Amino acid sequence: MRLAAILLTLLSSPVLAQAYQCAPPARLEPARPARPDGPVIRTAIARYTLALSWSPEFCRSKRGQGGGNDLQCGRTNGQFGFVLHGLWPEAKTGPAPQWCSLTPRPSPQLLRQNICMTPAPWLLEHEWAKHGSCMAKTPEGYFRVAGILWQSLRFPNMDALSRQPDLAAGDVRRAFVSANRGWKPEAVGVFSGPRGWLRELKLCYGRDFKPHACPRGGFGAANSAPLKIWRGA
Repeated sequence: MRLAAILLTLLSSPVLAQAYQCAPPARLEPARPARPDGPVIRTAIARYTLALSWSPEFCRSKRGQGGGNDLQCGRTNGQFGFVLHGLWPEAKTGPAPQWCSLTPRPSPQLLRQNICMTPAPWLLEHEWAKHGSCMAKTPEGYFRVAGILWQSLRFPNMDALSRQPDLAAGDVRRAFVSANRGWKPEAVGVFSGPRGWLRELKLCYGRDFKPHACPRGGFGAANSAPLKIWRGA
């Protein structure tokens, strides 16, 4: 696959594991088929977003509530830091491509292979159908590209950052850039919830899968914006 061949040149350093305790369960519950939440949009791809969820914040309100999030939030199969929400193709202007095809569906084996990267079978299926089907011919191809990008990243010490006095979004950007050669702060989107707790990083790439300045809506919080990081309980 051409995309994967390009991306392999970017894989210069191993991932600093965010799911070091992850152990795939002996049996995954079958993922439910993805259900479109919007229209089919087929348009030219101008860039990409790699969305990374901060799992402790996500699980703060989800633990013990089921809904397909038990593997990520139940702590039976490990505890997670950043996890991959998804790899999204973006348009130059206007709505992003989406829901290009609901088939073929990811196999149980493919879901298991990627479950420590995105610890929710339903989300893997959703991300392929909504986003991946517009940039790759098969789920295997899509998750191969997403996995190469994921494995190329190193993550800062989030525990240390969470204890830093007067933490701001710019501190997280600078820490990420310091850990990842070739990145600049303008390519790192930082997103928080209404009360200022870190929710997600959105990493911006050009069509060549190299870091690229985020568009206005993809940058998130200003560098000076106060930020808090939930470590889990």
